[in-house]
Amino acid sequence: MTTGNFTVVENQWIMLKDGTRMAARIWMPEGADSNPVPAVLEYLPYRKRDGTSPRDESTYPVFAAAGIAGVRVDIRGSGESDGVIDGEYTPRELADGCELIAWIAAQPWSNGKVGMMGISWGGFNCLQVAALKPPALKAVISIASTVDRYNDDIHYKDGTHLSAQLSWAATMLAYQSRSPDPALVGDRWKEMWLERLENEPFFMEEWLEHQRRDDFWKHGSICENFDGFPVPAMVIAGWADGYRNTPMKAAEGMGDRVKALIGPWVHKYPHFAWPKPRADFHGEAIAWWNRWLRDEDTGVENLPQMRAFILDGPKPALRRDSEPGFWIAKETWQPPEMQCFYVDQFGSLQEGMPIAGAHDHNAYLRSPLDTGTAAGEWFTLKPDAEMAGDQRIDDAGSLTFETAPLTHAVDYLGQPVLTVELACDGDWANLIARLVDVHPDGTATRVTFGVLNLAHRDGYAEPKPMERGKKTQIRLVLDACGYRFGEGHRIRLSLSTSYWPMVLPAPSDPGLTFDLASLGLALPKLGDHQVITMPEPANPDPLPKYIELAPGKTSRRVERDMTAGETRYHIYEDTGLFEHPGTGFATQDIRDETWTIATDAPLSMTGVSTWTCIARRENWSVKTVSVSRIGCTATEWLTSASVTAFEGETQIFQKTFEKRVPRDFM
Repeated sequence: MTTGNFTVVENQWIMLKDGTRMAARIWMPEGADSNPVPAVLEYLPYRKRDGTSPRDESTYPVFAAAGIAGVRVDIRGSGESDGVIDGEYTPRELADGCELIAWIAAQPWSNGKVGMMGISWGGFNCLQVAALKPPALKAVISIASTVDRYNDDIHYKDGTHLSAQLSWAATMLAYQSRSPDPALVGDRWKEMWLERLENEPFFMEEWLEHQRRDDFWKHGSICENFDGFPVPAMVIAGWADGYRNTPMKAAEGMGDRVKALIGPWVHKYPHFAWPKPRADFHGEAIAWWNRWLRDEDTGVENLPQMRAFILDGPKPALRRDSEPGFWIAKETWQPPEMQCFYVDQFGSLQEGMPIAGAHDHNAYLRSPLDTGTAAGEWFTLKPDAEMAGDQRIDDAGSLTFETAPLTHAVDYLGQPVLTVELACDGDWANLIARLVDVHPDGTATRVTFGVLNLAHRDGYAEPKPMERGKKTQIRLVLDACGYRFGEGHRIRLSLSTSYWPMVLPAPSDPGLTFDLASLGLALPKLGDHQVITMPEPANPDPLPKYIELAPGKTSRRVERDMTAGETRYHIYEDTGLFEHPGTGFATQDIRDETWTIATDAPLSMTGVSTWTCIARRENWSVKTVSVSRIGCTATEWLTSASVTAFEGETQIFQKTFEKRVPRDFM
């Protein structure tokens, strides 16, 4: 298909050395055969035919019009590519990525220089592939990614077990169970589909075999060797997303090879992300590619190393379309100067600011196990109830300290640090710290938070039990934030021993005894900076419109059974049924997930995630229903899953998984 000054190749087969046929969609600039062009690879398991087509169609035509080819490839075993996926960021996946880069560089339309970009999975693997040093790869743009797969990803966080691990395993089980499009692969579609259904793994089984930071997680964590990272990287994140630490960590680890950008966004590309303001991602990216793939003098190497949006007192809302705040730039990023407060001095931010609840004696805390229902999702796709809500709900089950109203605004950028001495009467427990902005009317906005499994207090590779009843020094690093506490607002520190359903509970619930006199909080000063203006996208609505055949629906509910003492957290997400106007391919995905816990029984915790995935065209239709579960005993994680597939109304396949995995200090 030819559009304007570029051509779209709907499906290009790329043959790997082992005979695997990979499926690519290519946006080719006009005249590339006679005047070779640079290319950008995005390499994902999310299906170019339907899953990522809206965002692909918002970006790659713009790149192609600027003379940059876009090559969007489905990972082995996904979309229309042959084979079966074997996990996340596996050696085979990364080796395939290197082979794809070499293929692109060898094409007659290529100038031999390749960039790689992506968000989330694609943001991860572009960093990981770059670390393998394929010769033709000259630069990357990584969005919503991580440099540390154990501590800053969807599975575990500082030794705690994230509920997102089940949610994500359920998502991938559903995604990988979907059929390829017969219009592209022909009569082989059913054979390919059945091969995937029979052989796809349930990822959580493997993840639970690695509950500590071992070689499994070190693989693909580029923080293991920042010095070996060879190419310039633009690293982008959003404050509303779980991957907010990466730009700072990359800049600290890789120095001037990194340009960092952090906006107010959820887990989306910056040119169509919420909350606003957005950023002109297309302009930023084209300048980046032209510099490193064409050797043009676009000035990107002179950009400030850190550009960040400082949130100025936003409030929780049913939907946060736009955030108050301002953009700043720091020429170089260094770990910030810290402003330290202690319980008996917490008011030192200003004269005469005592901290409410500050006493020089011990305080015992055992939060209700359903403390955390206002946490939102670990990573967010929409600016609604997926974002953290009013923190007064969770503060009711927490130990809180707060300042008097501020007499002037204070600005912070970086990762806060909590230090405290505490004692635990169990082998381990979870500690959660939240930094909260208390508005003059009492509304409480979560600024950032941190979690720690106390068995991992001295490192994540070799957890060890607490010495029961013995006072122990703890250091907890909270996630990064960029925030202004306004005049008249109060700064609150909230501590809890539960953060459900985001963090799964330890097998026992001993509570913690804090030595309040030891408690200290260090906040990262914004320091020297420039206030800047960031260009916004020229197109305020860049995503293409598809044909709506059935509307979508979103719901999040918290139900408390006062008689049974049980809390249920229910998530329902229906994308609606939408048809691509150019291909006639229509898809719908439905997630129905429920987490349950008794407020005084950690072993009662269960999670069930059911996905229904539908695809159809004219007289052809397929559907899969996958169900993923987790429960626990004091010593084991109990997991199970099933996948059932239908061609039309006829069931053609069913498979089940079931595994018990010992708990490893978790």
